[in-house]
Amino acid sequence: MLLCLRIENFALIDQLELEFGAGLNVLTGETGAGKSIILDAIDAVLGGKVSSRVIRTGTSRAMVEATFTSNPPLTAWLSEQEIDLLDENSVVISREITATASNIRSRSRVNGVLVNRQIMGGLRDRLVEITAQGQTVQVGQSAQVRDWLDLYGGNAPMQQRQKVATSFTSYQQAHLALEKRRTSERERLQQFDLLTYQVQELAAANLSEPNELEQLAQERERLNHVVDLQQMSYKVYQALYQNDHETPAAADLLGDSEVTLNDMVEYDAQLQPLLDLVRDAQTAVMEVGRQINAYGEDLEADPQRLEEVEERIQELKQICRKYGPTLTEAIAYYQRIQAELAELNDSEQSIENLEQQEKACFEKLTQASDQLTQLRRQAAANLESRLLSELKPLAMEKVQFQVEILPTSPTATGADKITFIFSPNPGEPLQPLTEIASGGEMSRFLLALKACFSQASTAGTMVFDEIDVGVSGRVAQAIAEKLHQLSQRNQVLCVTHQPLVAAMADRHFRVDKQTINQSKGKKANNGNGEQRTVVRVTTLDNLTTRREELAQLAGGKSATDAIAFAESLLLQAANHRRQEES
Repeated sequence: MLLCLRIENFALIDQLELEFGAGLNVLTGETGAGKSIILDAIDAVLGGKVSSRVIRTGTSRAMVEATFTSNPPLTAWLSEQEIDLLDENSVVISREITATASNIRSRSRVNGVLVNRQIMGGLRDRLVEITAQGQTVQVGQSAQVRDWLDLYGGNAPMQQRQKVATSFTSYQQAHLALEKRRTSERERLQQFDLLTYQVQELAAANLSEPNELEQLAQERERLNHVVDLQQMSYKVYQALYQNDHETPAAADLLGDSEVTLNDMVEYDAQLQPLLDLVRDAQTAVMEVGRQINAYGEDLEADPQRLEEVEERIQELKQICRKYGPTLTEAIAYYQRIQAELAELNDSEQSIENLEQQEKACFEKLTQASDQLTQLRRQAAANLESRLLSELKPLAMEKVQFQVEILPTSPTATGADKITFIFSPNPGEPLQPLTEIASGGEMSRFLLALKACFSQASTAGTMVFDEIDVGVSGRVAQAIAEKLHQLSQRNQVLCVTHQPLVAAMADRHFRVDKQTINQSKGKKANNGNGEQRTVVRVTTLDNLTTRREELAQLAGGKSATDAIAFAESLLLQAANHRRQEES
């Protein structure tokens, strides 16, 4: 139950503190007086979306604080979140909203502990349930209707829904494993084909010698210059060994030098080493001459071999471009992909086991979903009967209502598409509620729906924002009585324009706008000070003020008639409460 709401610099509210009570709490006031701002503040403090517009003009910070009573389930949940109670029976939630030049920031606390949006969402569901005519959109959403139906069904469908979620997770994992294996198989086959082609190409290239390309380049140079090499080798031969020209060959010159040194040694023995060196040089020169002569004689042009060398060089360069860039790297790549190809060839496995596993998980999911569907049909039948009985006092005795459950693909929440279908008039076909219900009919439907869910709901406070729009007279009285009935089990906060509803309140607040002098904080009765508009709330805690407010809501031809009508409403409400208590 919401005990206290404290608001600072929120929209048109500068400072406000409200204390709510058990039963039916009603907020009334002229259109545009700011009643919905208070509900917006409750929504904001419980983690609702906010924008910079909620911060009062001229300030940079807004704050909302709400104090709720706790209960054992809520206390246990808070303990799981590692949040301690401030005292034995209260939970204080605050939200600070700050505007900067570029964005808006907010911080939420529960009993002084900073909390994230996820925790606030869980706490909101356990504290407050807000209903407005704008929930027409939610009534048309199959997912929301499904959640409502499961909640109404109680433990059985909620537990079965958890089994469905578990089965769906298992099916998803099996399906993903199968798809991954199929993808892996496709990739394996593609890689196998690619490596097979590359191995064949490299094997055909007969790679063995890392320096083959350099060796072939040298051989190509030799084959391209055979004639030049022959001429130069003969020239060297002549210079070293045998020269037909007048210039003597090196071997002849060394021979002459040997003869001279030999004569010199006879006179000076210490020249013997020089003689030996000349003899060795002569022998070496003669050997070089013989070998260079043989080299030159063996040289001959070989166009066919030159063509083979050119082709091999081009082949190896192509291999290097594809697998290199060097021949050494190409050979290393060849050796590596041979091993990879062997591994791919050994890793081929059947996917039949994964297909069977996926099929088994899908069958289990289908069975769990079918059981959930049966539980939902039972809950739907009960909801149809209960809702129709709740609608009868709201002047909707002849309506038809069904929960339509149609099959759909299994998900984590089952295999059902659920729609509320409705016919307000006898003989008219059932159609989706959001397509056929008028505003007044939707208001009453939502109220009846919440009455059905009130016992299943975990929230201790129910908020209704102008749920009685578009109705009057007998219907408005029926709505008032239904709200009072709900307030016997839950605290109810209601914004209303209906005097019939307001008369039924256990606690009545009047909301209005006032113009004040900013500098003095009082009503502006003169032109002194800056004037600002603020929202003020007055607790109507005596019969006179309540009667005046009801008369204001009712209007009438004269003030006397309005006051008399207001007195009759208060008397009627008191009689109704006594009848219910008895």
